[in-house]
Amino acid sequence: MSVSKKQIYQQCHEQILTLVEGESDEIARMASVVGVLHHALPHFFWTGFYRRSEGGLVIGPYQGSVGCLRIKMGKGVCGTAAETEVTQVVEDVSAFPGHIACDENSRSEIVVPVFKDGVLIAVFDVDSTEIGSFDETDQECLESLLKEVF
Repeated sequence: MSVSKKQIYQQCHEQILTLVEGESDEIARMASVVGVLHHALPHFFWTGFYRRSEGGLVIGPYQGSVGCLRIKMGKGVCGTAAETEVTQVVEDVSAFPGHIACDENSRSEIVVPVFKDGVLIAVFDVDSTEIGSFDETDQECLESLLKEVF
């Protein structure tokens, strides 16, 4: 019997909430989210946070190949998600205007804005090596998880 993507997210959700219970440090919370999701979901090639800093985004906890260190607001998928404060689901990154290729193996991407007390503090970025890896299930599960964690 195979486990659905939604079931994997539900298991991760429970595990992450247990890990971060009582932890107030945002970076520790981010590291826990990344560590659990990156290893649980097979389509996650690069998984990490870009934290809001000095008018742009700076890399935070991540797993995968080396990422871009800084991204300007409005630039690429991460900067667009941060500037618009709307989740970006990109089926094929080569078709996204202004896509920033931190790793040439990235083919699809989802970026979810992260808020604390109604203020954008980061974006959660996941890349896949396959086109079309992310869908409504990814969006709904990640948005729900990140709201609870932060």
